[in-house]
Amino acid sequence: MFVARSLAEIPAFAQGGAVTIGNFDGVHRGHAQLLAQLIQAAKKVGGPAIVFTFDPHPRALLRPLDPLLPLVWPERKWELLAGLGIDGILVYPTDEKLLALSAADFFQQLLVERLAPRAIVEGENFFFGRGREGNVARLSEFCRAAQIEFEVLTAVTADGSEVSSSQIRGLLLSGDVTTANRMLTQPYRLRGEVVSGARRGATLGFPTANIERPENLLPGTGVYAGRAFVAAGEFPAAIHIGPNPTFGEEARKLEAHLVGFSGDLYGNLLELEFTSRIRDVRRFGSKEELVEQLRQDIALTVTPATPE
Repeated sequence: MFVARSLAEIPAFAQGGAVTIGNFDGVHRGHAQLLAQLIQAAKKVGGPAIVFTFDPHPRALLRPLDPLLPLVWPERKWELLAGLGIDGILVYPTDEKLLALSAADFFQQLLVERLAPRAIVEGENFFFGRGREGNVARLSEFCRAAQIEFEVLTAVTADGSEVSSSQIRGLLLSGDVTTANRMLTQPYRLRGEVVSGARRGATLGFPTANIERPENLLPGTGVYAGRAFVAAGEFPAAIHIGPNPTFGEEARKLEAHLVGFSGDLYGNLLELEFTSRIRDVRRFGSKEELVEQLRQDIALTVTPATPE
């Protein structure tokens, strides 16, 4: 599978297949079903299955004062997409020139002239072109005129709700990682650089890795069970998001205790995968009470209980 970061990097074999366009934030079950349909369409026309996506998300340019942290960082997105069986990804660099293209110009200049697709597959809520002027009905007209096969995927549901990046975002912000994970193709994971903290965890017997600015969305305040991924391997992790009221700290922090790990992680990238939410963040009456609770948290991390 190839990843092209510009139009100039698109290999010749990428033309003449099936294409789908979108942000694919989080790579959820709806995306998986869309890509399964894309792969079938590619087989019908005898060409590759290609994903056309963007970096950064267009919202970063359209609403710079109200940006959204993504659900997944770029390399992880490509890895997840590749795992669904596609043949290539075009990561188009989002800029003002792209956002100024009309729907017709987007279709002609970026799809027809560059990828020469014989089939296009999209979700029913797809919009494209300047000011989101293009929709599925208009894309269908363009495809008909260009003699390109066109297919639409209806919304995918889970637990009675439509699977979407915005729905997953809301679940994560509320701390419901269990339901969010049922909508994703892989458990939710974030990444960030480990920085120096107060080292209070080490004095309590539970050293933690602190991440100051994660690259993607931080779930809601709480204590979570999960797993940590570092160069040395994979470890169970008790993850704390929020303030530390026992010690009078109000700042919201992200820190994780890696069970069975010893070593220095400062300056390294750490990936944290969220399995379930264990409990709320609360103030403890003594250090001993806190230590006992931490033992219980870690026990639930190593042998997870039924999630909240």
